Amino acid sequence: MKIAIVKLSAMGDIVHAMVTLQYIKKSNPNIKIDWIVEQNFKQVLENNPHIDNILTVNLKRIKKNKKHFFLELQQIRSYAKNSYDMVIDMQGLIKSAIVSKILGKSFGFSRHSTREKLSALFYHKSFFVAYEKNVIIRNANLVSKVLDFQISGKMLQKKRPFLFFKKDDTLKIEKYFEKGLPNIIYILGSSWHSKIYPKEKFIEIIKKLEGQHLLVWGTEEEHEYAKYIAKYTKAKIVEKINLNNLKALISKADLIIGADSGPTHFAWALNRPSITIFGPTPSERNTLQTPINKIIDCGKKINPLKLNKKDYCIHDIKAQHIISLAEELLA
Repeated sequence: MKIAIVKLSAMGDIVHAMVTLQYIKKSNPNIKIDWIVEQNFKQVLENNPHIDNILTVNLKRIKKNKKHFFLELQQIRSYAKNSYDMVIDMQGLIKSAIVSKILGKSFGFSRHSTREKLSALFYHKSFFVAYEKNVIIRNANLVSKVLDFQISGKMLQKKRPFLFFKKDDTLKIEKYFEKGLPNIIYILGSSWHSKIYPKEKFIEIIKKLEGQHLLVWGTEEEHEYAKYIAKYTKAKIVEKINLNNLKALISKADLIIGADSGPTHFAWALNRPSITIFGPTPSERNTLQTPINKIIDCGKKINPLKLNKKDYCIHDIKAQHIISLAEELLA
């Protein structure tokens, strides 16, 4: 049996979908799995033994130049020649649903289970999974329904780490770690400014916690943010690294602290202790808590269908709350 999974973006969403792979393979070890993803996020999936082929698209470039539409269409049609038995769209958007339909007999969320209701029109069959439900459980429920086996919440709590990298990726980051001290990684950026925790409060946290403090950044804006924090603390700035290096870095950390962003979710995927700081996104929906993966949020109910990018409630979260939780996890 050969299936294709369509989860194009973004980084954290891909991570939340990848957890299903180990259960699909356990249910049917002979199944072949290809994954369709935006080129920028290919490295998140790389080196995963459960994926047979990573097939990339670059749909985002169509927004800049409409001429790329036909090039992307041609690329997707070439993938359809792989003759998939099933295509599972875990994105639930119109564009991902169209990609899935081109690839073959597709399955996805019903019109009452997604923000872009028209996406359900493109599937051979759709399934209801409440949109408000935790995204990780949503993905597991969809896969369970399509492939007719169960991925329970208890199984997800006992997952195996599912981000993979090579030895060379580890060698590049080993210089940052010190023995005898807890190594704490700070994820400074996120996709919205309102999801980013204030740098002044990161400084307060770093000054209070004993350990080796490492600042991770991706954009130049985040780099400036890191330089400001390093100026007032003993924190070290990690050089710009690729996603495989980042997986290796997080896999060796004693604690990861960051906002609701892809790199912070790497910690959950790798079974490393973490604190995810939530602002205008719903914490109960966007990650799963475990004994070592904790959340701190604004303490208010957030409707996932009505997100407010101008809500800066994350600024109200006291640094001391994060310090206290970090001390518990490090102990």
